[in-house]
Amino acid sequence: MTGGPRKARLAGMIISPRRRYIFVHIPKTGGTSMAAALEARAHRDDILIGDTPKALRRRGRLAALPARGRLWKHATLADIDGILTSAEIARMFTFTLVRNPWDRVVSYYHWLQGQAFAHPAVARAKTLAFAQFVQHPATLASLAAHPARHYMRDAGGVERALLYLRLEELEADMAPLVAHLGFRPDIGHANASPRGRDWRPYYDADSADAVAKSCADDISRFGYRFG
Repeated sequence: MTGGPRKARLAGMIISPRRRYIFVHIPKTGGTSMAAALEARAHRDDILIGDTPKALRRRGRLAALPARGRLWKHATLADIDGILTSAEIARMFTFTLVRNPWDRVVSYYHWLQGQAFAHPAVARAKTLAFAQFVQHPATLASLAAHPARHYMRDAGGVERALLYLRLEELEADMAPLVAHLGFRPDIGHANASPRGRDWRPYYDADSADAVAKSCADDISRFGYRFG
């Protein structure tokens, strides 16, 4: 037995020149499972951005890449400007996962509670009840500033997503991705949270309304609703 819990190995963005796709990993959307499935069949020249064993072995390559922004597992398309131009990104199959915002915020809260690094969001999750955390101005501002389209805009501000995969409708939404790749990613359930699967009991009317307002863009665009 080990002396303590093992640190989760998180996969993130993948840029695949040979298969001509870019996977963008939006936080708390099930992206770790998708990235792990893609990474399992990665080509040697694929750029893997994360801290899985395979990505760590290739990390030395990242230092030489002229990226405009931060190369980390939740990098946006704008961040990789310099590695690829906007025109090159436009020719790639760019995709990501999205998730019901009410469910996603519950997952985010529980994830923060398990972290040990110094960050205001971690401190809020560890000291506030869920409803208070959700309605805190900093939480609401962060949610409003980071809809799905934020991650999928290139350096010129143009949204380049060819496919948004809804986590709840993954099998129904995945046909275009399978057609592009030529195989179906073997998606498991990595980085699962120990919380209950039903997120609705976490909310009262005020906290549910707060998420509805802050995440209105994603809710309207992807057809989500409370319940």
